Amino acid sequence: MQPLPIDFSSLTENIHTPAYLFSESMFQKRADAVAEAFGPQVGLCFSIKANPFLLSFLPDIFSNVEVCSPGELEICKALCVAPEKIIFSGVNKRRADVEAALDYRCGVLTAESLRHLELIESCAEERGEKVDVLLRLASASQFGMDESILREILGNQEKWPHVHLAGIHYFTGTQKRKPVKIIEELDAFEAILGSIAEETGYLPERVEYGTGLAVDYFAEDPEQEEMKRLTAIADRIRVFGAVKGRRLTVEMGRFFAAPCGFYLTRVEDLKVNGQVKYAILDGGLHQLKYDGQLSGMQVPKLTHLKKDAEGVYREYPCTASADENNSNACTASVGEKKAEDMVTLCGSLCTTMDVLARGAYLPDLAEGDILVFHETGAYSVSEGMAAFLSRDLPEVWLLGADGKLLLVRERRQTWGWNCAARGDD
Repeated sequence: MQPLPIDFSSLTENIHTPAYLFSESMFQKRADAVAEAFGPQVGLCFSIKANPFLLSFLPDIFSNVEVCSPGELEICKALCVAPEKIIFSGVNKRRADVEAALDYRCGVLTAESLRHLELIESCAEERGEKVDVLLRLASASQFGMDESILREILGNQEKWPHVHLAGIHYFTGTQKRKPVKIIEELDAFEAILGSIAEETGYLPERVEYGTGLAVDYFAEDPEQEEMKRLTAIADRIRVFGAVKGRRLTVEMGRFFAAPCGFYLTRVEDLKVNGQVKYAILDGGLHQLKYDGQLSGMQVPKLTHLKKDAEGVYREYPCTASADENNSNACTASVGEKKAEDMVTLCGSLCTTMDVLARGAYLPDLAEGDILVFHETGAYSVSEGMAAFLSRDLPEVWLLGADGKLLLVRERRQTWGWNCAARGDD
């Protein structure tokens, strides 16, 4: 499926900034690209923490979704996600969480610690059931279990009569820019699996591997850079997934979600302090999340919308960084760059940290113009400081593959979350 060209000009008639827009066809395109690279023997898992709104049009090509909290499980239930697709993960599982996952018949649960495994065994015993579990292998973080603990568990499987140790879950971090790191990681992981098999006789039926494949937020052509990385690891993934008797599922969230999202925000005020031109936007850092943002020192891909003589928003021909060495350098013919066209983009928060981009080259930027930030499909909608300064939550729109626009979350106030006022008893 080829994504429909997004005509932001037509969309502004309905969308009130700040707002998020997520494209179904772009989500499908990225999923298809990964599936083609890895081949049919490798399953795909979407970690919904990257963007739970995308569950509304989850491509059929995904064999699993990873759920990391009770709230995410409730989202799956509300959207009638097939329970057998769900990998119920999360570093902190309580008894009520495990029971809720078992009630919904989630396909498999992860055990992040010995305590988790004991808890799952206890709940399964009470129900007279046997539950599929993935043991999570740690990798220099608080997630998962030390390799020695895994060996002890797998060497004494009879201690867990109500648990089927279906496989191993391995995730080592995010935003890996060097494909060789992922290849070396898989080599090391393969060696660990071989050693465990030799010592305990255990051969996992399932392996879930989180690649952490990087997204390029600040490149001129993010898709080109991302596809290069995908291609570079594809052969090793295919080999790893071709082991007889073992099903490999590659789990990613950011890599699937990032390219299908856009954040729209309006210019509310323009001013010059000292020699710096500032644009105050109706959005802000609490709603826009890029990995590597570095206080706005890097300029992401932008679309600049300006009203024409008829009052209709049209795409302005140039939005980019002034740095000639930056891959965002302006290529449109707009004349010589002028110092007054260099703008620092700030949000509406009363903090000096609220800088979205410094030195963005935006000729003729005016109050009322709309800026569209690209590559915002992952994390922005859920990871920002939503309640800071009691600003409203933005609208959320889905753009279907058929071109239809659907409002799935209206603008919502947050001040009540931060208010200690009490009513009459």
